[in-house]
Amino acid sequence: MNATAPAANSNPYGLLAALHQGGVIAWTVFIILVIMSASTWFILFTKLFEQQKILNQAKRARTTFWGSPSLRDGANKLEKNSAYRQIVDDGLTAQDQHTKLIDPVDQHEWLGASLNRSTAAVNSKLGNGLAVLATVGSTSPFVGLFGTVIGIYRALIKIGAAGQASIDAVAGPVGEALIMTALGLVVAVPAVLGYNWLIRRNKVIAEQIGSFATDIHGYMVSNGAVKPVLISAKPAPAPVVKPATATTPKP
Repeated sequence: MNATAPAANSNPYGLLAALHQGGVIAWTVFIILVIMSASTWFILFTKLFEQQKILNQAKRARTTFWGSPSLRDGANKLEKNSAYRQIVDDGLTAQDQHTKLIDPVDQHEWLGASLNRSTAAVNSKLGNGLAVLATVGSTSPFVGLFGTVIGIYRALIKIGAAGQASIDAVAGPVGEALIMTALGLVVAVPAVLGYNWLIRRNKVIAEQIGSFATDIHGYMVSNGAVKPVLISAKPAPAPVVKPATATTPKP
């Protein structure tokens, strides 16, 4: 009695039971979906950390960089190996290289091309890993659908072998098929949402970096005469004092 009681109370249509009944194909589909899901969450958190780091660098660049007397002094205030430090260093390198050119090239065009390459390199680095999210979001439902098809196929085989569509014969394979469909969707939805979210944040970062590179370009070709206007905090408005109204004494 004690040995048969747990078996009677166990769920024969759970995930482990479905994987056990599905055999090698069900386990293969499940492992592939687990790998896809782990890759999605790893890339999502890694890219969020990277994006937030660059956004924090943008705040420091606005507050400390443009207050420096020169670009080299401002570059020293930025973090090493940061995106904004890379743009400034590339601009200074291009300015030094322009004096060594044999063919006459306009400084404006030379600096602009160098800064464009620098911003393109930063944007390309931000896009690393997003192709994996797009691939997972588009293919994981089909991987789950493959497990679904195999489960339905096994259900049909049991129906044909039994000669009738009894619940006991088809419940296991049909449950396996539905579980595989659900797993495919569980993996695909976070990948698609994370991909769209990261793409939107990358656009914001690209706009900030492009604006910073444009300001660097204007500063360099104008020999420091053109500099972005730093928006300081507005002082609190002074309280309005109403003039005292004269009161006429009562008779």
